[in-house]
Amino acid sequence: MQIEWKITKKRGNLRPVLSYCVHLEDHEKALALPVVSIVSSIPKPEEDRQDYCYPGLLERASGYSPKIFHVLEAPSHKGHAWTRTLVLPWREGNDYPEVEASFELLRHAMEEALQGAYSSEPMEITGCVRTSSGAKTKIAPGILGEKFLRIAAKAAAQRESTAS
Repeated sequence: MQIEWKITKKRGNLRPVLSYCVHLEDHEKALALPVVSIVSSIPKPEEDRQDYCYPGLLERASGYSPKIFHVLEAPSHKGHAWTRTLVLPWREGNDYPEVEASFELLRHAMEEALQGAYSSEPMEITGCVRTSSGAKTKIAPGILGEKFLRIAAKAAAQRESTAS
């Protein structure tokens, strides 16, 4: 598994954008992993469809405290690597230490899912069930009787065909 991310921000009151991609390796996909997701410690800005934040408003208002946090995901074994983009809250110093910490949490959750899937051992069970001797003893007289009747009928048909 590999997680790559990048934060980009243009000059001004524009909010930064976090882009990330999770790649699963073939041996990880072979374990049939589900989608793994975590609630990160990365704040999700209010009005997150708005790509800017003016001074004194929303996350730039005094006393602001985040209420919602982004969810980070890794694809299932059937999914392809995808790139997700998340809008981050505007910050004066462009410092986002919770991003790396959150990706460490996602990595840890992925490793737990991998270990859980890997610990499910492979197996192959084959078997064979045959008619019991008790059942054979009960049905043998009937089967033999039918065989004798078929043999007798065949012999009678041959005698008739040679007599004609």
